[in-house]
Amino acid sequence: MPLLEVEDLSIDLGDFHLRGINLEVERNDYLTVIGPTGAGKSVLLEAIAGFYPLRSGRVILDGRDVTNLPPEKRGISIVYQDFVLFPHLSVFENIAFGLRKVERNEERIKSEVEHIAEELRIDHLLHRKPGTLSGGEQQRVAIARALVVRPKVLLMDEPFSALDEKTREKLRSLVKKVIGEHGTTVIHVTHDFEDVFTLAKHVAVMRNGRLVQFGTPEEVFSRPNDEFIADFVGTNLLRGKAEGRRDGLTAIRVGNVVLYTVDEAEGEVTLSLRPEEVILAREPGECSAQNVLPVEVTGMERRGHLVWLSLAADGLSLRAVVTPNAVELLKIRPGKRFYALFKASALRVVK
Repeated sequence: MPLLEVEDLSIDLGDFHLRGINLEVERNDYLTVIGPTGAGKSVLLEAIAGFYPLRSGRVILDGRDVTNLPPEKRGISIVYQDFVLFPHLSVFENIAFGLRKVERNEERIKSEVEHIAEELRIDHLLHRKPGTLSGGEQQRVAIARALVVRPKVLLMDEPFSALDEKTREKLRSLVKKVIGEHGTTVIHVTHDFEDVFTLAKHVAVMRNGRLVQFGTPEEVFSRPNDEFIADFVGTNLLRGKAEGRRDGLTAIRVGNVVLYTVDEAEGEVTLSLRPEEVILAREPGECSAQNVLPVEVTGMERRGHLVWLSLAADGLSLRAVVTPNAVELLKIRPGKRFYALFKASALRVVK
């Protein structure tokens, strides 16, 4: 039985609606929720937490219908991107705040707070006030406060977005370790795909108040349900026509070129190809890639640690991702020509 079940959940908030959300989250799962701004991701979290009355539907937690219970009775904790700490209380008192509502033994409170603070590496800050801490330290305090009460489900709404890139990386690793040790079930709203690839076991994609795809990161990013999802997650979608099987591979004509996939297909097909599966080389050489295309670089964009490339081949366009080191090593520039290489196992039939 799933730990959390959301059944046909609908909410009316004036000019915004959630409609017919069905979701199951297994115990110890780590679910990331992605989608464009305004898709309803935060509203879904807060509906699960009990902050909004439902127009219809139910929220069932650990076999118990909690639809009509107030937030504090649900066994759910939530962490926001802006920390929401009490500025006049010490770090210790901030962490202990929710715990004091369910635990009266001061020695036990002290022990629990010190333990979670040590796990999150903020035990040396317990005497400090939040205003004297860095953003990363404040967020660790907020996470400690949420975890110390041992929630059945931890909800996190963009918890790393207010932090610099280096701090985000460190906090992701720490949160992954601590969440794993606690066996906590997490639903995490994010715009950052690094959160998905680093932390998630499952991904839910939302659009216009509806859940439009659910699956593992591999399923969602390699086999998006439609063009909107493919564009949102950055997957290349190619349309072609199957030309039969050869040596265990299906030949697909896309534009003026023939590509090969391990998937079986007939007739008109849509293919997906993750940008990170595309390798650029000056010469085709000898490699295991069954697909080798001469391409021209038509655009470049730096995003964090990676560079996104726009490539034009004979009758098709591709996006690829490379490191800045690769850009310098290969002297990649707009207008230059290379070979794009990718395996038949990377080219997947969507429909």
